[in-house]
Amino acid sequence: MMRQNLGRSTRSIYLCLAFLSLALHLLLAFFCFSILQTACVPSSSSSSSSSSLPRTDSEHRQSLSHSSSSPAASSSNKLPTILQNEEHHKLNSNKLNHKEKDLLWDATERENKLTGGLIQKVKVWSKLEVLFKHPLYNLPPKSLQDDDWLLRVKTNTEHTSDKGSEEEEKEDSIDADSDLESASEEKGYDKVSWTKEKETHPPWLRFHLGISRWELYDRKDPNLAQLTHYLARQRVLGAVQKTGGTQLKLLMSFPNYGQALLKPMRQSRDAETDVNLFYFSDFERHNGEIAAFHLDRLLGFNRIPPVVGRLINVTSEIREITTDHRLARTFFTSPAGNVCFYGQCEYYCSAEHPVCGQPHSLEVSLAAMLPDLSLARRRSWRSPWRRSYSRTKLAMWEKDPAYCDTVKQTPPYNHGTRLVDLIDMAILDFLMSNMDRHHYETFEKFGNETFLLHLDNGRAFGRHSQDEPTILVPLKQCCRIRCSTLLRLRLLSLPGFRLSDVMRESLAQDPLAPLAPLLSEGNLSALDRRLASVLQAVQTCQEHHTDVIYNDLEGYDTINSMHEEQNNK
Repeated sequence: MMRQNLGRSTRSIYLCLAFLSLALHLLLAFFCFSILQTACVPSSSSSSSSSSLPRTDSEHRQSLSHSSSSPAASSSNKLPTILQNEEHHKLNSNKLNHKEKDLLWDATERENKLTGGLIQKVKVWSKLEVLFKHPLYNLPPKSLQDDDWLLRVKTNTEHTSDKGSEEEEKEDSIDADSDLESASEEKGYDKVSWTKEKETHPPWLRFHLGISRWELYDRKDPNLAQLTHYLARQRVLGAVQKTGGTQLKLLMSFPNYGQALLKPMRQSRDAETDVNLFYFSDFERHNGEIAAFHLDRLLGFNRIPPVVGRLINVTSEIREITTDHRLARTFFTSPAGNVCFYGQCEYYCSAEHPVCGQPHSLEVSLAAMLPDLSLARRRSWRSPWRRSYSRTKLAMWEKDPAYCDTVKQTPPYNHGTRLVDLIDMAILDFLMSNMDRHHYETFEKFGNETFLLHLDNGRAFGRHSQDEPTILVPLKQCCRIRCSTLLRLRLLSLPGFRLSDVMRESLAQDPLAPLAPLLSEGNLSALDRRLASVLQAVQTCQEHHTDVIYNDLEGYDTINSMHEEQNNK
């Protein structure tokens, strides 16, 4: 009996404990549910966002701007209260009504537009674009007569006089077209449908027709961008070795009858020339050619043919299509599995100095070709400051400090702009440390009244850790400089433009730039250092001579007043 009573009391105790435990669990569950529900409600500080993530400064500024100026923003600030008091069940299902979604969408759109506008603003106001908007880079062009153009398309009258009669002209033109089309079909060239209208001409032909007495190209000509794009993307139809010169160069042909001069990558972009090598013993650099074109353009000279970088396939774009048997015989596969070749030339054309792909891909520079010599003959001039190209002998200018006095009395340097043209070229060479300027060329048609062609810059930017002051000897000995050149140099020395900065920005436009910078930071900083040396040399000349500045800006009142202000400073 006693055992039965004890068993009933024990079961009662267990049952009470179970009910008590269940009640505690229910109370705890209700408490936790209320906490979790409260944590899901957005705080009042996140009025325009569906997330509780911390905001950036731009987002904070954006929300402040909306709250002070937009009715939609003020209504979005009330969003948390509405959700907290009336729509708990919608939060539990993670859904917002259409009005709230529209508010969030509008806020996001406004932020994206603001961010995009800021990015676009930064892009528009780049140093390079501001530089090219400066008056010094937008001087009114000189009036040009018919004889001031290197090439021009014949008129119908000239065609008639050449052919003798309209019937003969028509018959001959048809025959010529049909011959050209058949040749195109056989050789893989594009079908030609050129007329006297410029729009029908390929970019390389428009470049040739744009060469004038005073400049190789107009920087503002939209064809310049088309030409560089064409050089970087056009299908390669043929590749042969170009004769002449001391190092390997190839002549590349394109389906629209255009051509380009190829120089291959021989060493890494940031490799510096060995200090023990003479100036005529170094490899030519493909990135030196590319950077020289950009620097020449930044200085406002426009005397180097457009050059662009490109990745080519050594196998499919050279080896398999070349008709040059001497070149084809030099191809081989290296122990590393790379396709290599070396061609035939005076220096570095051997199996010990090959050009190799990785395993097929090769960086190169492609320069637009000038008009054929049969159409536009060029004259080669020996530079008065040519080096001896000897390991033991010095040139006359290295021994005679008054050497320029003799040059000034020698044609064509005794009149016109030829002397200051040569000093422009010396400044360009000093900035890019090019010691290999033994000759220069001009177009024969224009006589002595024309610009100098700044060709063959493969040995530029070889050494950045030290400067070569002898390159600047023409300026130091003659103490003569163009006014426009000096003003541009002073402009590029200002922090707002800084030569290294605009050069970096200009080179970033090249197709090879995404792979690696075309110039190392050492080369870019050397530009600023050398620019300061040029300006110091001019200042030294002005302290000892009165007739230093050659005024090529007569008639430009704004520019002349700018020059006077800089001199007063």
